[in-house]
Amino acid sequence: MREFLEGSQAIAKVVSLCKPGVISAYPITPQTHIVEGLAQLIADGKLNSQFINVESEHSAASVVLGASACGVRVFTATSSQGLFLMAEVLFNIAGMRLPVVLTCANRAMSAPISIWNDHQDSISLRDSGLIQLYAENIQEAVDWHLLAYRLAESRNIMLPAMVCIDGYILTHGVEPVDMPEEGEIDRFLPEYQPPYKLDVDNPITLGCLADPEYYMETRFAIQETYKDILASMPQLFKEFGSIFGRSYNFVERYRLDDAEKAIVAMGSVCGTIKDVVDELRKKGKKVGLLKISVFRPFPYQEIYASLRSIPKVAVVDRALSLGSFAPLVSEIKALFFGKKKTPKIVSGFVAGLGGRDITKDSVKQIFRQLNQREVSGKFVDLKPELLQDKI
Repeated sequence: MREFLEGSQAIAKVVSLCKPGVISAYPITPQTHIVEGLAQLIADGKLNSQFINVESEHSAASVVLGASACGVRVFTATSSQGLFLMAEVLFNIAGMRLPVVLTCANRAMSAPISIWNDHQDSISLRDSGLIQLYAENIQEAVDWHLLAYRLAESRNIMLPAMVCIDGYILTHGVEPVDMPEEGEIDRFLPEYQPPYKLDVDNPITLGCLADPEYYMETRFAIQETYKDILASMPQLFKEFGSIFGRSYNFVERYRLDDAEKAIVAMGSVCGTIKDVVDELRKKGKKVGLLKISVFRPFPYQEIYASLRSIPKVAVVDRALSLGSFAPLVSEIKALFFGKKKTPKIVSGFVAGLGGRDITKDSVKQIFRQLNQREVSGKFVDLKPELLQDKI
């Protein structure tokens, strides 16, 4: 059914249709509308679930860890500092192989305090063991939650998944959305049957101490499971498309076939980049976009195949690795290291930090700078007048 919905409202509706048995979260801007919506559905008797109020995000993550360990489908959501407060528990959730699904409404990290969007929060947890999926629009935000549950709960995977949506832009934006029907979701996402759980009649241990004789193998197992995700997701995308009529992949190649210049990006900015690509194409410019939707595991084969024949590539990061190169451009450059066929230029640009608009002019500026020599860590739309002192 096509509905005109706020992003947070749409996510609350689709999560409720996934029938989580336990939901726990702590309010933090800009994710609060999501869990408010779920709490209202429970209060109205429309969702049979327990909403557990807690005093912090650390406790919210601990609650869903415990519920998942007992064999229950769970959900939580957070942003920014809240995600970092959860971080200790999220590493545990991944290490214990629990299929928790989490929404991260992306928001800049303090200090200074910012409630606006960039990707510093989720990108900083790229090594936690969480699957990371990034949405361009509200429709994708809805659909990625279905894929996240199905993927996380697959018996050969059993890892937590985080759907990353740009704060305010998607959480508070309003768009027409094709909301899946309950029967369709039930076909795609069957009732959760955990392969292991805490049970007094069949006791097991989760999260135990591992000395040097065992610890390394647990990390190796997760690394190997990421390979399984890359191998199994194409079939999952195919099944999703057959039920819901919408197709997804690790990446989206937008007008790349004959492109001489391409931008690589994630999240809602891809919509703006597509508009610029269309505009420049009308003027005879051979430009395109590679949108990365799955960041963990990193779909290196699809990215390499998409970019290897394009002479000039710009990678747009909405996050920093202070003192080093930005995260996404580092991974792209590492991917091409030692390869025979590579772009002549792979330049890195940092844009949109703290919610600064990435406008069409910003995107055109990036394309223009690809005429020059390779650059790295180039800040877009920086205000020199605010940089008289570095502190």
